[in-house]
Amino acid sequence: MPHWIDTPDALRLHLQQQPTRIGLDTEFVRERTYWPQLALVQMAIGDQILLIDPLAPGMTNALKAILADTSVLKIMHSASEDLVAFKFTCNTVPTPLFDTQIAAALAGVAGGIGYQKLVEQITGVALPKGETRSDWLRRPLSSAQLEYAADDVEYLFALHDALQEKLRAAGREAWLVQDCQRFTEQAALDEAERWPHLSMRSAQFLEPDAQRRLVRLLRWRDTQARASDKPRSWILDNELAVMLARNPPSDRAALQSQLDSHPKAPRKLGDAIWAALTTPLDDEAQAPLARAARDSDKAALKRLQDAVSQRSAELGLPDGVLASRRYLEALLDTGQWPAALGGWRRTELEPLLSPLLNQPVPDLAAAAPER
Repeated sequence: MPHWIDTPDALRLHLQQQPTRIGLDTEFVRERTYWPQLALVQMAIGDQILLIDPLAPGMTNALKAILADTSVLKIMHSASEDLVAFKFTCNTVPTPLFDTQIAAALAGVAGGIGYQKLVEQITGVALPKGETRSDWLRRPLSSAQLEYAADDVEYLFALHDALQEKLRAAGREAWLVQDCQRFTEQAALDEAERWPHLSMRSAQFLEPDAQRRLVRLLRWRDTQARASDKPRSWILDNELAVMLARNPPSDRAALQSQLDSHPKAPRKLGDAIWAALTTPLDDEAQAPLARAARDSDKAALKRLQDAVSQRSAELGLPDGVLASRRYLEALLDTGQWPAALGGWRRTELEPLLSPLLNQPVPDLAAAAPER
């Protein structure tokens, strides 16, 4: 039977005998905010499950102590968004981390597997899917919500033990430590994406100057969204951002006219948008250009993907775990190894990929026979 914890003293009482590991999960809401609103914290400790109300006065400070304690292992599943929620609400990131989704991938079990499927595969227990879309901010929570929330941490220790053994047998414990450390460090830094235009397909159809204007708008949007705790699209939607970058207004009045004609435009933010659009960034000249792949790019990328696929098969890793297309494209574009391909991945890949990166790609258009 899980324990409902709604006072800091109750939590401290359960933590009097410091554990060596805890299972953690959260429920949060992020529909109308930029930052996730932490609504519930589930903690497995020993043979008990604590359902902790982070809305209770003083609770986030009480949680912070154990989250920041590096002598206590935090076992979580697919933790990236939970880490952001803890960082924002408790001003700390749970470390050290053992992410069972990452561990399952590195152990060759499955890539990107969900908690329920992994529990069933490891323990044979089939969990109900019930309350995924519940209102977790309401009080009191229903018995169905409490049961669902408890299930999310009840089997984390069993997953940890089984996956840790698989990783140890494969000699990959250090791989998991590196990957989890990278995730926790990223969450702690809480840095906005430097080149947000690269994830927008429409950016590749813009001229270089327009792409730089788009970077200005997207960075401003992110800063504004963080400060106001509103979703990015509520500040400036992608369609309007691209339109302003492609066809910049001649003056402030022209901008207001464009905003007035767009149904989702933030009309009250016209001055700020004008300043963002017309003020060059110190580093925008370094911005990599988003562009559609040429035939030569596709051929080079295919060579890298084939090499990665072969090595993944040799290591028994699921597709995409060793190196995703996104990071291979970045490696091709810049010649620099992305941080996500550092550590053990670079050790595995550099001897294979470096010769391919230095290999010239034939001009397929020039080589085509005349008609």
